[in-house]
Amino acid sequence: MMAVEHLRRHDFRLLSLSRLFRSPAFPAGSGPDFVNAVAAFSTPLPPSAIVARLHACERALGRMRLSRWGPRTVDLDLLAVERSIRPDVPSLARWMRLPPSAQRRLTPRRLILPHPRMQDRGFVLLPMAETAPDWRHPVLGLTVRQMLAARPPGELAAIVPIDGGFP
Repeated sequence: MMAVEHLRRHDFRLLSLSRLFRSPAFPAGSGPDFVNAVAAFSTPLPPSAIVARLHACERALGRMRLSRWGPRTVDLDLLAVERSIRPDVPSLARWMRLPPSAQRRLTPRRLILPHPRMQDRGFVLLPMAETAPDWRHPVLGLTVRQMLAARPPGELAAIVPIDGGFP
């Protein structure tokens, strides 16, 4: 996977990597199926510099940010940095409670950690369960396994591993 190799050349040490998963585009109808994976890295960079490197990697791989949640060639998200909360619990909680219509329209001005919608997305939790199943959400108190178990079975059935995985 080109993104993983790019990051490995730029201060990221790969710790673990999930299989590739095919999932319906999100939001529904926004394009062809996506391929999702989760990688755990170690890096000396602070969270804001991690996000800057992720965005630089996206640009290097051809991503142009034309619209929020629009079609994209690559999308790299920072899901969590250990049990860090950014900027604070009230801000994180506010972003976690946003209705879908507001999520699509609003973009945070500051980094929000952990990712405010990870617990709502099977396409994130399924691969994350392969790399960090026991990671515990610092606000919800739930592990990745527990958040995954709370997702609707129909949602998870549409997310399937791609044979072959990473070389």
